[in-house]
Amino acid sequence: MASIEELRTARLQKINKLKEAGMNPYPASVPRSYSIKEVKDSFDDIAPLSMEKNISIVGRVMIVRGQGAILFIVLQDGINRFQAVLKKDELSENVFNLFVDTIDNGDFISVTGSLFVTGRGEQSILIKDWAMATKALLPLPDKWHGLSDVEETYRKRYLDILMDNEVYNRFIIRSKIIKFVRNFFDEKNFLEIETPILQNEAGGAMAKTFNTHHNDYDMDMVLRISLELEHKMLMVGGYERVYEIGKNFRNEGSDPTHLQEFTMIEWYAAYQSLETNMQWTEELIKSIATNLMGKTIFKVYDNEGNGVDVDLGLEWPRITFGEILKKDTGIEIETITFEEVKVEALKWGVKKEDIEKLGRGNLLDKIYKKSSRDKIINPTYIIDYPGDLKPLAQQNENGTAKVCQLIIAGAEITNQYAELVNPIIQRDLLVSQAKAKEGGDEEAMAVNEGFLTAMEHGMPPMTGFGMGIDRLVAIFTEQKNLRDVIFFPTMKPKE
Repeated sequence: MASIEELRTARLQKINKLKEAGMNPYPASVPRSYSIKEVKDSFDDIAPLSMEKNISIVGRVMIVRGQGAILFIVLQDGINRFQAVLKKDELSENVFNLFVDTIDNGDFISVTGSLFVTGRGEQSILIKDWAMATKALLPLPDKWHGLSDVEETYRKRYLDILMDNEVYNRFIIRSKIIKFVRNFFDEKNFLEIETPILQNEAGGAMAKTFNTHHNDYDMDMVLRISLELEHKMLMVGGYERVYEIGKNFRNEGSDPTHLQEFTMIEWYAAYQSLETNMQWTEELIKSIATNLMGKTIFKVYDNEGNGVDVDLGLEWPRITFGEILKKDTGIEIETITFEEVKVEALKWGVKKEDIEKLGRGNLLDKIYKKSSRDKIINPTYIIDYPGDLKPLAQQNENGTAKVCQLIIAGAEITNQYAELVNPIIQRDLLVSQAKAKEGGDEEAMAVNEGFLTAMEHGMPPMTGFGMGIDRLVAIFTEQKNLRDVIFFPTMKPKE
């Protein structure tokens, strides 16, 4: 069997043959009257027209069958395929031989001719002329049913899409979901905005940052971990409802349900309550399920690849963070001391080195994730998290915050807040966070003076929401790994 390099060399030689025959192997354009889909959808209407005047279609050569005086070529355009028939007596010998001598699987070609139906009932085009559209230098894999090496599907997504219709359609679904989300908020009179990815300091979430340096300004910068702060600052300017779909970056571990680079939607609405926020969330996700996907039950997977059926059409119950932690661990979050939290965290398998670095709220969250979250299957709202875990939310008198997370199949789908707009309380909470950061909690927030200044100019009461688009798409397309719903996920370089 010839090596890839030998095959490439042979194809380079075919380029020379094309040039010698006066055919450009990489023309700027080629004849194309209809797409393959249009021909297939309107074959009965187009076929008679093609008998009077030849038509042209373009596609990638996927299969060439036959030999001698007749060849059958399968062309692919997107996921649509169509048969082209090359007969020696229908065109000049030189044109016929040039095709035989230079065409390989993977090439893009334009074929011109008339439509007909073969004796076996196959809709086809009889080639009267042809032109190279793009000469491929590397072959497509043989016996293709999707890449056998999973990592290769991520490194060479273009081949995965080309050869697997399910993958091709999955990314169309992703695009439709994002469009649906945009339409949902557009219809509720939200303004779509864009905010910086490159920032002076991270805020809006608890996460480790990707750090970089601005050479021109000679200052350290980070890639954003959240969209939140800039959104709320813009609300000071008078916008009542804003949203953004954009990239965030968190320099943390990877697994099937977590990636360092991911797409989120965040939105903020003035004069609306957390209750309205939850109602809109349920309306949005249930609408995608019924109106776009046509069903409410989906198989959702955990980090180990275990799938469970989730029914999005059921009622979405609500339970407080304190209630679920007390039920599963016996912990009373309102009365337990920081030292007692550390002891409990050790019991639940939190690493000792993490216990020494993390704050009380983060440790309670670690215990909750180990004791409770994985048990939640159907959509459930967990509300009233520890206040020091949510320093950007309104605080309750009992030490919790007015927040909500939607949990599905053990995974966090949304973060939703009754947003804190009191600059005095906000400063105290961020100062407390900064002390935790100085103590080694890398996920704690820093004091952002620009944000506090904006808040001191007056922010309207508001509610806000954040949701990972990748995770949402994985649920609706029933994928085990977030990488399967991202065109080009980050991968380690090959050795």
